[in-house]
Amino acid sequence: MILLFVAGCSLQPAAQPTSTPPVTSQSPVTATEAATSAKPLWEVGKNPLPKGPGGFGEIRPTPPELVNRALPTKDILPPPADGRYASTIAPIPPDVLARSTWQPGCPVSKDELRYLTMSFWGFDGRPHTGEMIVNAKVAEQITGVFAKLYEAKFPLEEMRVSAPAELTAPPTGDGNGTTAFVCRPARGQTNWSAHAYGLAVDINPFCNPYSKGELVLPELASAYVDRGRVRPGMIRAGDVAERAFAAIGWTWGGTWRTPKDLMHFSATGS
Repeated sequence: MILLFVAGCSLQPAAQPTSTPPVTSQSPVTATEAATSAKPLWEVGKNPLPKGPGGFGEIRPTPPELVNRALPTKDILPPPADGRYASTIAPIPPDVLARSTWQPGCPVSKDELRYLTMSFWGFDGRPHTGEMIVNAKVAEQITGVFAKLYEAKFPLEEMRVSAPAELTAPPTGDGNGTTAFVCRPARGQTNWSAHAYGLAVDINPFCNPYSKGELVLPELASAYVDRGRVRPGMIRAGDVAERAFAAIGWTWGGTWRTPKDLMHFSATGS
């Protein structure tokens, strides 16, 4: 499935580090280099993984095509016509609600959520328009965060509303979709995830994996557990993504002791 297991962990985060972790002497990989090394292109979601412990997919080494991931974005909405950042905030349209994971049993009503469209830069070096569902209380803040990411040309592979079928789809371990609202419990628990309230955002999960002991999610993203080798789409302490979310009071899962949830930002700290 495309990373609907991600984040929403209820473990308490540790105190944030006071300095940026050291970087190895290896030169950062540019977006152009990453795009070149990612060929031939990988077809996301094509190959289900056998189930491993805990019901997740079997953890496997990162395929060579994804070690320097830079897949192109498939447009679901028209890209910004003038290349400038644009965003909209609206009640969730009925057709969008129908293809989302929202249902009457979710911990928030549909009226407590908002449908966003926002510009973003793809790994292909082009501007695109994505969609996201968030809690109405944080809608304006989130469009402001993504405006900062757009200004910095921080790349995202895709941004779209999560579908119900993804909650039960066989794991493929290769998803990289930036998303927010997903009506599901926290991993391995019965309480609701922060995502179920529209109060958490996961960014480039493959480039910013969840890890706990031997477990890595997405299951093919082990090459990105080592944060010393900087590649496009990675979130690092003190970078534009962490600063933008910190400015609105959100916590980054990359500051937690265990698990490390590098993709995950939340308003609740969990």
